[in-house]
Amino acid sequence: MKLKLSLQKEPKHSELVSCIGWASATEFYSVGDDHQILKWDFQSGETAQVVKLPKETFATDIHWFPAGASSKKQSNQSDLFVLACTDGKFLLVSHLGRVERAVEAHRGAVLGTLWSNDGTALLTHGEDGAVKIWSKSGMLRTVLVQSGTPVYSASWSPDSDQVLYASGKTLIIKPLQPSLKPSQWKAHDGIVLAVDWSPSNSLIISGGEDRKFKVWDSYGRSMFSSFLHDSPIASLAWSPDGELFTVGAFNTLRLCDKTGWSHSLDKPSCGTVLGLAWTADGTQFAGACGSGQVVFAQVVDRHLEWHNLEATVNENNTIDVRDVTNDAREHLEFHDRVIKASLSWGHLVVTTPLQCYIFNSRNWTTPVTVDLRTGAVGLIKQADRHFLLADNISGIQIISYEGRVLSTLKCPGLPVNSLNAQTVAVCGDTVAIRDKKDEKVIHIFDAFTGKEVGDGQPLHHQLEVLSLSLSHAGPSQQRLLAFINKNHDLHLVPARGVDSTRRSISLGSMVTSLCWNDRTNMLAAMQDGKFVVWYHPAVVYFDKDLLPQTTVHKEGSEFSRSPQLLQFTGNHCTLRRSDGALITTSISPFPAILHQHAAASKWEAATRLCRFVKDPALWACLAAMAASARD
Repeated sequence: MKLKLSLQKEPKHSELVSCIGWASATEFYSVGDDHQILKWDFQSGETAQVVKLPKETFATDIHWFPAGASSKKQSNQSDLFVLACTDGKFLLVSHLGRVERAVEAHRGAVLGTLWSNDGTALLTHGEDGAVKIWSKSGMLRTVLVQSGTPVYSASWSPDSDQVLYASGKTLIIKPLQPSLKPSQWKAHDGIVLAVDWSPSNSLIISGGEDRKFKVWDSYGRSMFSSFLHDSPIASLAWSPDGELFTVGAFNTLRLCDKTGWSHSLDKPSCGTVLGLAWTADGTQFAGACGSGQVVFAQVVDRHLEWHNLEATVNENNTIDVRDVTNDAREHLEFHDRVIKASLSWGHLVVTTPLQCYIFNSRNWTTPVTVDLRTGAVGLIKQADRHFLLADNISGIQIISYEGRVLSTLKCPGLPVNSLNAQTVAVCGDTVAIRDKKDEKVIHIFDAFTGKEVGDGQPLHHQLEVLSLSLSHAGPSQQRLLAFINKNHDLHLVPARGVDSTRRSISLGSMVTSLCWNDRTNMLAAMQDGKFVVWYHPAVVYFDKDLLPQTTVHKEGSEFSRSPQLLQFTGNHCTLRRSDGALITTSISPFPAILHQHAAASKWEAATRLCRFVKDPALWACLAAMAASARD
């Protein structure tokens, strides 16, 4: 994955560009110290001046009202943007450049402003050390923070009930409820200049004068720290789906994975990148430059892998597919730009602004097409018979590979932009989604009806859930859900059944990543730096003594710190190391064969296999399977 940069030969602004914002995927606004607000139209390729601000007005930040947050009665609200100024005011401005309201907000410059994720409130922070919350119309609600140092950057929490702000070298999370205590930690060795909090994955990124950027979880635990750059980190921004973020510094643009490692590094001659803004579909972003230019960056060469297939999203509307076994290649072209793509279970699912294309790996020439009501698809998650598609208009849909909508999940109060691959699990008959407002709750749905299974009640856990995964093999009555909680304990629970009968049992602690096998009910995880596989984890429900005997551990320095499990197919598992490198590790092929014999009730063949291999773990696994089948 890399960036395709576009930079104007002649700057459109005569002074530095202080802030930028996307009105839509094809319409972009920039504000400079030359007092101009310019609109860039990508369909026509034209740039026009919207308005020229008064000479005494210098803008520091711009933020458009979030799309889809306004009601029908207030549909014109989405045509507004808020502009922070150095004279202590913020301006509510229409898309035509008309100032709807000017509000005296801070003593000294307003350094930043940000609408809440649901559009119900506005945040400002300034040189006077204050962080304030305002109504949509610009009425002051509360002075959340009053500190003695300037607040250079702030961000809303994913559910907009907390505010993250930088104070000197420290990051502070302040709840809106006065009765709740704030949490804080020293983040950098220099002043923190930029922060961002992803609504999708709940991770925090920060950058400062110490020339480093860092990744934190929502509890302030360090996930990643970069090496020293040549200059201070001036800007940061998460992509809408939370899978990527970008970093800006002097003549520097860096595209990073959510875990911190870098996909690409570019050195455009544009001065300091003072601000960054992504489009709603996450396909490109723009940077405000100190040279008076605006740098546009398109994400290209997105790489997908599944079994023997590789797919690469090369440009706006092309995908190259390669079969590594025979080097057969396919070149797929689309009328519109590719927004999302997913390759798994023998199918390639591609979304554009207007349509969803479903390709079968056995026939690349005639895809199934599904019309979309919006191009802002936030998540694609595939299973063996269908896939989950989430967008802000249609909600969460389960669609078959024949293009038929099987169900729409009924989960009120769950924002689609909060979904990510770690908090959503899909299998052939079940869907599990972690609740966003209460992260201790897991909603489990029937994939074909869209209703919650059992008695319709969600699963409640004692601690917040970080990630989850559903087993794929066997009948729906034996479906298992594995999840990792806040303490990094791995728990197992039956996915089907009423809430009173669901009993979660801990399989281990210090677990950072998990993945079910695609053909059998084997479970793999990274536990305390070791690769661990449970051959038959369901044994914990009827004979705990057999659990350690059916578990294998594999140590290796090649795993590095906190690798992520990507795929567990057959007896091979693919991992992504913390430096971004892909590695593959394998286990014995015999447990998978034993699972196949047990599923077909071929107990004599299973016994002969165990006698041939002479592995105690395999005998223990056979005993567990026989006890489970009551044979």
